[in-house]
Amino acid sequence: MDNSPLRTKILEEVVRKSNLKQKVFDQAFSAFNLLKETLLEMASELDDALEGRLDRRVRIEYRDRGKFEAQLQVANDLLLFRMHTDVFQFAADHLLWQNPYVQADRENAYCGIIDIYNFLSDSFKFNRNADEGYLIGRIFINRERRYFVEGKGQTSMRVMHFGEREIDREALVVMSESAIRFALDFDLLTPPYEENKRVTVDQFNTKMDNSKFVTGKRLGYDFEVEDI
Repeated sequence: MDNSPLRTKILEEVVRKSNLKQKVFDQAFSAFNLLKETLLEMASELDDALEGRLDRRVRIEYRDRGKFEAQLQVANDLLLFRMHTDVFQFAADHLLWQNPYVQADRENAYCGIIDIYNFLSDSFKFNRNADEGYLIGRIFINRERRYFVEGKGQTSMRVMHFGEREIDREALVVMSESAIRFALDFDLLTPPYEENKRVTVDQFNTKMDNSKFVTGKRLGYDFEVEDI
């Protein structure tokens, strides 16, 4: 058996990295399951609070979409929460590296990610597969359950506060409510006239195939990430 210094270093790195990334994955997955429970509770609470105040066709509904996905429908908006199965590191120029918690131990920077997307609920209801959704938030969780969040309207735990607190139900409620509030305020804009002035006969003859006509809240406009 080859016991060269290089082989030894390779084995040591495999053990270190594998154990570290598995720990990060486990913590992120645990947080994601807690998020699912939190969303289910929120949906029930919102539905109860709105009893008798909404048209019965308007829905406040949570749905588990599998091991790594969940959705929350609030009226015409659909929030999709997706946990990535990989573990990530950050680019050298990322603000995270200025955080004292990360500077004290670089392994603290390895994170799992939960993405939050905003779609129109009709995009799924009518199978408009070409419709666009928008990434409005990301939750980062490390091996010690420390977290930070970035995205539209997310101000509760930004990157320079990473390491100060473990993720818990209270934090997930705040992040979810912020995402809901942004989605509700993020209105569907009429697409620019120039983008819709021509249409083919085939598109109209096959209009029941809704993917022929693309819809998105900012279709034809820039979606800025000014607060990320």
